[in-house]
Amino acid sequence: MDTFIHVADHATVGFLADLNNRLNLGDIIVTVVFFTILMLLLKKFAWGPLMGVMDQRAELIANEIDAAEKSRLESQKLLEEQRQLLKEARDNAQEIVENARRQGETQREELITAARAEVGRIKEAAAVEIATEKDKAIAAVREEFVSLSILAASKVLGKEISEEDNRALIEETIVKAGEGR
Repeated sequence: MDTFIHVADHATVGFLADLNNRLNLGDIIVTVVFFTILMLLLKKFAWGPLMGVMDQRAELIANEIDAAEKSRLESQKLLEEQRQLLKEARDNAQEIVENARRQGETQREELITAARAEVGRIKEAAAVEIATEKDKAIAAVREEFVSLSILAASKVLGKEISEEDNRALIEETIVKAGEGR
């Protein structure tokens, strides 16, 4: 078994030596060290500022998104206000139209009432005028009747009595005749 371990040790050393010849282990170690140094330098001088710029950009984008959201909310608020104002304007217009309609109806009723009152006044004036004209006509007929009666009486009697006595007599007869009705 010793020989076996010895062979295995010799094989391992030989393998590493053969691997070292093929891979050049020293170059790998130097490359890893330089790569690590390069990564540290990049982290300090490139990644930090680059990440700072990226963070600023992300913050700027977030601010712009917030501003856009605020603008959207403001626009929505203004739209609602405009809709409310439009609704109020429509309501006011409807109210104005309704008031105008009511006022028109009121004025129509007032005009009808005034026209009826005027018609009543005209009827009363016509009735008064008719009564006055009737009285005038009756007075004219009486006057004519008196004149004719005087003329007839004077012809019948053959003598002429004073016109005033005759007139008084006839008017008294007419009044008595009118009362008898």
